[in-house]
Amino acid sequence: MAENYNGIFDIGAKYRFSKIKNINIGTSINGGILVNNTNDNNGNQDFKDKSYLIQPKIFAELTIESISKLHPFIGFGYTFMVFDASGTNNGFDVSGLSKTDSGINANFGVAYDITTKIFIGIQYDYVKLNVAEETLNTTFNTNVNLLKIGLGFRI
Repeated sequence: MAENYNGIFDIGAKYRFSKIKNINIGTSINGGILVNNTNDNNGNQDFKDKSYLIQPKIFAELTIESISKLHPFIGFGYTFMVFDASGTNNGFDVSGLSKTDSGINANFGVAYDITTKIFIGIQYDYVKLNVAEETLNTTFNTNVNLLKIGLGFRI
């Protein structure tokens, strides 16, 4: 996917269901939207492609007693990417074209507590897609790298 897509939105929820010494184990789910707006000004490529992401995962979060506000974590799961295109690509109307690719997901990141309820976080996700037969099975089409930076709220 290279640098063609930009993130608009990502929302997620985590639930910790077990604690083993200094490690919280839990499950999470994220949903997001990525957009590729391509316009080469020659009329050959003028399309918008949206990708809707659904990412269920399990995670492990480390509790560091000496730095109690810092929460590093890793996660493993699966990602579903639903692509929806509109516009023209090399003279062909791609409006209404939709497909779903999916694959395994691994991530790691860190959250830092601002207050007991509010935190900031940064997370890197790597997704290895199993692409449909009509899509070339190349690194460009199968390796997805996502960097997520944001603000969170605990309830």
